[in-house]
Amino acid sequence: MTTIQDMTDDIQETPRQGQVAARPFRRAVLRGLAVLCPPLLTVLIIVWAINTTKSYFLEPVTNWVREGLVWHLADVRQDLSLPSHSAKTTEVDGQFYRRLENGTFIPESVYDVVQRRPGQPPPVTGEDFYRRYVDLTYLRPYLTVPFFLAVFILLLYFLGKFMAAGIGRFFVAVFDRSVSRVPGVRAVYSSVKQVSDFVFSEREMTFTRIVAVEFPRKGAWSMGFVTNENFEDVKKAVQEPVLVVLIFYSPIPHTGSTVIVRRSECIDLDITFDQACQFIVSCGVVVPPSQLRHAKPEESKESK
Repeated sequence: MTTIQDMTDDIQETPRQGQVAARPFRRAVLRGLAVLCPPLLTVLIIVWAINTTKSYFLEPVTNWVREGLVWHLADVRQDLSLPSHSAKTTEVDGQFYRRLENGTFIPESVYDVVQRRPGQPPPVTGEDFYRRYVDLTYLRPYLTVPFFLAVFILLLYFLGKFMAAGIGRFFVAVFDRSVSRVPGVRAVYSSVKQVSDFVFSEREMTFTRIVAVEFPRKGAWSMGFVTNENFEDVKKAVQEPVLVVLIFYSPIPHTGSTVIVRRSECIDLDITFDQACQFIVSCGVVVPPSQLRHAKPEESKESK
């Protein structure tokens, strides 16, 4: 005979079973996101970098070059007239000029090139025709992109050579001091400069090994990179070998702390540099396989 207690137990077990059934679906979705996010974010960053370069470098330079070529090539005449009302062109010194809707004349060769691909919106004035003509003749993408890329790399080369010289460092120091006096701007500039110096610096940092140290207090362990094993004053004071350890901060390891600790207080970790970086960037979520605890079959059965 079914009692009220049995019915209550059945009602309480139903949501638990539903929750258990929903867990595989949620885990599968999370695993799918874990697989999809890295390539998706990589593509987004690359697209963002390309669009930023195009918007703030390629397009402005292209506009300047276009206007310069239009100023140099434009042959827009206003002092011409047609030989008859039905005529659309007139000849001057062996060259044919086409009359536009606004009453000006341009060479018929330019008009024919633009008319094949007028673009949107179609040009009306002589200057607009020449801008379109320059784009179709001189500023084709397969010509402009490699050219501007080569010019950009060449400018970076000469800028780097200039900054490597003494006068270049002087101007950089003056500019840094000037920016540091501007409220609001100095905070953003200093942060960006620290990141760029860390990423693009030519100074190589050598890590001899990776250790765990008690930092910032006893009982709290941090992962660090040994950068040096010599610091004589501290070594003499503690009467034992010491290590210079760099401890990066999560999740963006562009800054950290440098500490000097006793060698006996460090634990050598059997992990690679890449595994250590993954651990720091992921805030400890990605643990190296060698540091994972694998349960024995007996322990797994007992846990069940």
